[in-house]
Amino acid sequence: MTLEARLHLPVAAALLDIQAPVRAMLDRVPGEMWRIVKAEAPIIEAVNGHLQGMKGKMVRPTLLLLAASLEGAPEERAVSLAAVAELVHLTSVVHDDSVDHSVLRRGQPTVNALFSHEVAVLMGDYIFSKSIAELVRQGDLEPLRAFTYASNSMTLGELRQLATYDALGFGEDDYWNLIRAKTASLLGAACEMGALAGAPRWRERMRTYGESIGMMFQIADDLLDYTEVESVTGKPSGTDLREHKVTLPLIAALPHMSAGQRSRVEALFANPTPDDQEIAEVVAVVADCGGLEFARRRGEEYAVRAEAALDGIPDSEARQSLADAINYVLDRRS
Repeated sequence: MTLEARLHLPVAAALLDIQAPVRAMLDRVPGEMWRIVKAEAPIIEAVNGHLQGMKGKMVRPTLLLLAASLEGAPEERAVSLAAVAELVHLTSVVHDDSVDHSVLRRGQPTVNALFSHEVAVLMGDYIFSKSIAELVRQGDLEPLRAFTYASNSMTLGELRQLATYDALGFGEDDYWNLIRAKTASLLGAACEMGALAGAPRWRERMRTYGESIGMMFQIADDLLDYTEVESVTGKPSGTDLREHKVTLPLIAALPHMSAGQRSRVEALFANPTPDDQEIAEVVAVVADCGGLEFARRRGEEYAVRAEAALDGIPDSEARQSLADAINYVLDRRS
């Protein structure tokens, strides 16, 4: 499907509808997650209890289970693999919040804010090691290889980002390498491992699909930072700008800025605590210089890649949900 045709597609299917073909298996994933990380230690029980209350949208388990269901009922291990995929993601969330000194995630206190940075780092390590132990228990080298490779890519991506001293010198190639490592690698691994647990002949297609979805997901997330309006201030949330993070909309806009517009951006990045007005002004500059539209178009290109990966796969409820997930990610509002 061309980019022009995709622009006229209907509103994305709701996530609950996308999850419908695998709902019974998906409902078992949280219990499997906490089985894997359960430990007879009060601090671990306390952190686990807090993390259970922060459960996200389960995008990675959903896509894994849909990939596993492309040719009928998947193997039983698919639920455990879905739990591992979400736990590996959870590890990165706990570590990222600690690195960024974030105090809230989805309106809930982060582990580092509620407990300590030390507990957050060690708990992230614990979750990851228990996830790997579960893969070892299953005795299949392929999931172990895929998830450890993805985890290594995510860590390297984070380290490279931390090593960037000139934030505004962070270019488009740097951005693609970063989000491929931090987001797309795990979604690609999840979809590939899902196929191995039920539809192995589509393994390569599903990895490509998952990686493309991952690139789209991060682009959409970065766009939300410029377009989502906070209910209290009525202004863009601008969390990335507030934390001096350079993402695709700003990267694309920078070459098209006037000297005055560029100086406004530089002033924001020089201010340790930019206020809402400064954020709103830079958001307006980025929009005026085409940054938002550029990012949307690149998201559309990855949507086409994801759709192409589904070509030739027989029709089924699972395949339709994977197709609907492309629009869901592209059009997400939160």
